[in-house]
Amino acid sequence: MSVSVAGIVPESTEDPFQLIDEIEELKRSTDTTILAHYYVDGDVQDVADFTGDSLKLARDATTVTTSRILFSGVHFMAETAKMLSPEKTVLLPDMLAGCSLADSCQPEALKKFQDELRAAGRKFETVAYINTSAAVKSLCDWIVTSGNAREIVERVPADREILFAPDQHLGRYLAEVTGRKMILWPGACQVHEIFSVQDLLAAKRNNPGCTVMSHPECPQNILEVSDFIGGTEAMRKHVMAQTEPHTYLVATEANMLYPLEKAAGQHKYIPVPGIVASTGETCACNRCPHMARNTLEAVRNCLRDGTPEITWQPFFEQAREVVARSLLN
Repeated sequence: MSVSVAGIVPESTEDPFQLIDEIEELKRSTDTTILAHYYVDGDVQDVADFTGDSLKLARDATTVTTSRILFSGVHFMAETAKMLSPEKTVLLPDMLAGCSLADSCQPEALKKFQDELRAAGRKFETVAYINTSAAVKSLCDWIVTSGNAREIVERVPADREILFAPDQHLGRYLAEVTGRKMILWPGACQVHEIFSVQDLLAAKRNNPGCTVMSHPECPQNILEVSDFIGGTEAMRKHVMAQTEPHTYLVATEANMLYPLEKAAGQHKYIPVPGIVASTGETCACNRCPHMARNTLEAVRNCLRDGTPEITWQPFFEQAREVVARSLLN
């Protein structure tokens, strides 16, 4: 059942079981496949045909046989699906489901900075996190997800600098593990940046022997006290490989606990607390307000109405080449 997130998404008054029945019928009658990211609510993940991280879902989008794709995630993800499956109708439950990282790197600003670097004689390649708009992707040499970032960075010729955008924390982490120098764009994810290291350490003391799992989008002070660093799919595979019951403190979007519990229910998962900016208080409620727009009701309405739709843009072609080279090969 959908819940209110920072006053953005009102709690639905509709029966969730009725909504699920409607969605299942609409999927069949409208020839639609639903893709859902691990960060959307569990009930939405349950009605999806594919769930996963950005890398897996980008690849899944190319295998869809129905005429329509409904992407339950955020705007850049639906754009990527459209680029990789241009013949499909691609729907997004709410066009306001954006991304703080994508917003932090606008194409005009990136191009201006690239031009300044070239004018200064710098030889570089631009590597962008998938959490960027298609317009930004069209300006880049490589696109990465948390699942393939290290592999892609290691493909960049050693005689080239790397301009990494937009997540400075992921870029800093990649610089450490690859030894490559990075020119970092000053962006950050609003969810991963608010974790409280003090409360994380307190939770670790209260759970002796636990493992701290953190997403590489987290700031350095969180990563420094983590036992396992990896993207959402890497986290899922890690806990599945551990058969003995264990306790994990998880530093990523709170909905990630749902696929972890489904994949390896023998473990205990505790969300790492975050700091509420408006009050300074801490809570275990690190929810992405954009992902939260993907409610059952929004999915049902999108299936029924066939809108909002992601339409083809001129810069999609160049972006598609970069994405395909980076994610599909």
